[in-house]
Amino acid sequence: MKRVLVCEDEDSIREFVVLNLKRSGYEVVDVCCGEDAVKAFDDADGNFEVVLLDIMMPGIDGIAVCKKLRERSSEVGIIMLSAKSQEMDKVSSLMIGADDYITKPFSISELIARVDAICRRVGKVSAKPEPSEEVSSVQSGPFTINFKSRTVSKNGTVLDLTQVEYQIIEYFIRNQNTALDRTSILNHIWGESYYGDDKIVDVNIRRIRMKIEDDASNPKYILTIWGYGYKWSGAKD
Repeated sequence: MKRVLVCEDEDSIREFVVLNLKRSGYEVVDVCCGEDAVKAFDDADGNFEVVLLDIMMPGIDGIAVCKKLRERSSEVGIIMLSAKSQEMDKVSSLMIGADDYITKPFSISELIARVDAICRRVGKVSAKPEPSEEVSSVQSGPFTINFKSRTVSKNGTVLDLTQVEYQIIEYFIRNQNTALDRTSILNHIWGESYYGDDKIVDVNIRRIRMKIEDDASNPKYILTIWGYGYKWSGAKD
């Protein structure tokens, strides 16, 4: 059974979310503050597919918890719960490793769809690579992507990537020198049933550039195609 950690300080929202996740077949651990979320994650040795984190909480807020959990695991899916007025907090949480965010008030069908999508992605990470995989790794300029270990190296040094970041780079490298529009990136990584907007693509690209570019403000490897999307040009050195 897939496990979800829910951290929400409003009892009515937390209880509603927990009830519906259980009805959808998830095993749920719920806590009401950031400190308890970190403790629950550690006590379970990170054995969760998805963590739902409210941004605004007393004590350690959701963004700080997100950062702590991401330091512990690159694979767990993290969804932030935010109010409409917290636009900058949404961006901040994505920049430090959250996979997605949902704006309150939200429908339970939307929430379950988001959780389902991330669980599918986490499941792909956990699954063994297909034996029919034609090659185990590909070189692109200073980068080497290893499909079996799901890692990317630059000049021999393994990059510290979340699994979303890895998937985006993999998609780029498999389509290098091809302009990819935001919608195709969104559908490939987050799924065609994703409820949100394509801003999440731009934030993740910004985050990846900070990790792979020599100068993130003057990118050489992930190029912006204005009004369209992005293109991988990893052959440059």
